[in-house]
Amino acid sequence: MALLLADGAVAALSLWLAFGVRFDGRVPDVYVTSFPRAALLVVACRVLCSRAASLDRWPFRLAGMSDALRVSFVTLAGTGLFAAAAGLVPGGVPRSVFVIEFFFTTSAYGLVRFGPRAALRWSNRLARSGPGADRTVIIGDGSAAELLGRDLERSPTAQHQVVGVVCNDRLLVGSRLGGLPVLGVVGELPRLIDRHRVSTVLLAERCGSGEDVRRIVETCAACRVRFKIVPASFDQSARLSASMMADVSPDDLLPRDSVAFDEAAIRALVEERRVLVTGAGGTIGGELCVQLARFGVRQLVMVDMNENELYLGSRRLSAQHPELEIQTEVADVRDAEALLRLGERHRPQDVFHAAAHKHVPLMEVSPDEAVKNNVFGSLNAARMADACGAERFVLISTDKAVQPTSVMGATKRVAELVVRSLGRRSRTRVTAVRFGNVLGSAGSVVPIFKEQIARGGPVTVTHAECTRYFMTISEAVGLTLLAGLGGYGDLCVLDMGEPIRIADLARYMITLAGRAGEVEVTYTGLRTGEKLHEELLTEDEERTERVRNRIHVAESPPPPADLEHWLGELRRLADTGDRNTILAVLRALVPTYRPSRNVAELELLTLPPVRPAAWRANGAHAPGAVLHGAGRGPEAPQRLTK
Repeated sequence: MALLLADGAVAALSLWLAFGVRFDGRVPDVYVTSFPRAALLVVACRVLCSRAASLDRWPFRLAGMSDALRVSFVTLAGTGLFAAAAGLVPGGVPRSVFVIEFFFTTSAYGLVRFGPRAALRWSNRLARSGPGADRTVIIGDGSAAELLGRDLERSPTAQHQVVGVVCNDRLLVGSRLGGLPVLGVVGELPRLIDRHRVSTVLLAERCGSGEDVRRIVETCAACRVRFKIVPASFDQSARLSASMMADVSPDDLLPRDSVAFDEAAIRALVEERRVLVTGAGGTIGGELCVQLARFGVRQLVMVDMNENELYLGSRRLSAQHPELEIQTEVADVRDAEALLRLGERHRPQDVFHAAAHKHVPLMEVSPDEAVKNNVFGSLNAARMADACGAERFVLISTDKAVQPTSVMGATKRVAELVVRSLGRRSRTRVTAVRFGNVLGSAGSVVPIFKEQIARGGPVTVTHAECTRYFMTISEAVGLTLLAGLGGYGDLCVLDMGEPIRIADLARYMITLAGRAGEVEVTYTGLRTGEKLHEELLTEDEERTERVRNRIHVAESPPPPADLEHWLGELRRLADTGDRNTILAVLRALVPTYRPSRNVAELELLTLPPVRPAAWRANGAHAPGAVLHGAGRGPEAPQRLTK
């Protein structure tokens, strides 16, 4: 109501001023006599148009360009309506008065509606010019930088004093973006930080690669200024605000572009299906469950031995997806009969096997446990999928299975052979998906580095030249869903981009923590079983076909013909705990395996003879039963050779 009254007063005053301007202050008596009726008419027209366009309900703090255009259209409509009704005024109204009144009224409407916002913006800038505010620059070229600048100016807190924008386009330098001056390009950031006494840098738009982010981070560290970035999970369709800005994470530093997923394709693969996930309490298994739930599975069976993580994970998913049927099962993948009962009870259509022993140094001293869990746990899970009629089985593998130097890598390589061999005889479509390290997982270096930095260092790195492939957890799992369920082949390899040096990652994390120059990096030497550089393909798998973004299908040699023979002996050795001979059998199954022990020493090891009678005495099945039953396999060869 107050705005409508103001509009009426503005209209009457504008009309009087328009007459005065038109006649240079000497208005003829005929127009002076008829002015009350003309004023009443113009007020009625203006108020009617303002009410029709809801100009009396005005968002003073949030008004923008669209609102300014709306004001212009409303005043233009009011002028047209007034001109149409001007015949009711004795003596009429000169045509030039309509034009002059329109400009006066439009200006006054804008002042009434945008004046408070301009005053608030000016007062906020004045408050931020004090000593307590951070002098801030925003990096970005487009709307995100403008939106962030506007949000910071409207913020009730005086935390940031935005001095300008830094962009990548030199043509924009000297112009204004959302009212903020464009100070220069990113390459000039050190000079701009020094010149404008900047203390905080905000990256409003994510760079095309981690290399760009790393350069900016290094610049900020060298200039001793704080740095924040739009989080990787930010939806570009949402409205960016200052509260969304986050500290840079190791994910932002990966030397490659982020992965863009076709979410519709993933949903089409899993929606309304029954899915079972082993290792659901772990990092990869847990993220598999999260994404499967998000993409609409009908039933999700979560299997793990870690009952605490299993319980907590299922509670989180139940809260986020109350419509989803979630079943939790505490089970050991080494227990074949237990897994078969699970498969019979739940009848999953898809099985994801993520359960495994992954810690390289620990598995070097416990190869028997690695074999039981990684090899025969995978076999048991695949047999369960086959027995219950599952349509698809996906094994989560690792780049450490390529040219392995560790027990963990060798056992995962054998697991690939085992499930691929079973898949060739089963109606279940089997796929092994191989990828490298995931940032932030329970076994990755990131949590260790964070803990060491928090203690003040030193940060321990095995070797100055040690490199690893890295991918974010969500990216790895999203690609695994596409690769494993897409039916492309029995061995899929994810494109991890370029490897990153672990020493560089450690230094970046120290910089992100604001401890550059305070925390040292020390080198401890490669641990037992570790490699200096990881690989994603063996020499026999160099021929690959890219089937979609970052997913390749490898032409891998078929599993060896005597696989079942060696599996039978491997099972016996794992049960008896003969760790030395286990390494020899792994060497026979995976000729590229280079164990940490002296290879020549392993070549001298011989396997004890195992006769058919001995199998019967041990209650085993006939030869060939390892892949399709619970038996220990046939007689093994007497000597290992390269």
